[in-house]
Amino acid sequence: MARAVPAVERAFDVLELFLDSHELSAPEITAQLGLPRTTVHELVGTLSERGYLMPAGRGSNRFRLGVRGFQLGAAYAERLDLAREGQLVAEEIAERCQETVHVGVRDGADVLYVAKVDSSHPVRMVSAVGRRLPAHCTALGKALLAALPRAEVDELYSNLRLDAMTEQSITSRKALRRELDAIAKDGVAREYCESNESVACVAAPVRDQSGQVVAAMSISVPILRWNDETETALRELVREGAATLSERLGHPRS
Repeated sequence: MARAVPAVERAFDVLELFLDSHELSAPEITAQLGLPRTTVHELVGTLSERGYLMPAGRGSNRFRLGVRGFQLGAAYAERLDLAREGQLVAEEIAERCQETVHVGVRDGADVLYVAKVDSSHPVRMVSAVGRRLPAHCTALGKALLAALPRAEVDELYSNLRLDAMTEQSITSRKALRRELDAIAKDGVAREYCESNESVACVAAPVRDQSGQVVAAMSISVPILRWNDETETALRELVREGAATLSERLGHPRS
């Protein structure tokens, strides 16, 4: 790895203060970063000249983020590709757990798989990118549904039957609503043999730069390898994977 450049690091330290503050003065920046006053004035002056900072008002000695930062952010967002980013993060998570990892998006009452990495085990879940399944039968789908206002969920299923894929599938709106409330509170969805009699799964929501849930990531495991210890470990791993993908989509990691 190349050696970090101290002057560049200090410039980024200044800019990153504005992630939590709308406006700052040079003395406030000096106090928060513990840098010499002259250094801060040079950094603020340079960042202002390049358009990354701007005066908060005419004649003001306070600063806010300038338009150049917005332009860079917009360019980054424009080039984001959920499927590509999802595939990259899914590969990282699959390498750590050796199980099948999916990324999916909601399309009405269905979940659509947009990225997938297979398990390295000979016994594994059979699926494919582009496959569509009822959202209420999958951990991915339930993670996505849990992010919706309950009125929207009720409207979505007002004229739809909750058809079962297995004997474990949810088939009543009341049961679905109860489970979605639990998922919204916990942050991780669970599925045990609801879309496939031989597969268990956990999933967590993925957010974009606006904070909206735009996808979900899941880890699927044949029930012959599923137990309480495995579930606990995979719940934390899928949270981490979803947070990493969210970060790549512009959502700050909490």
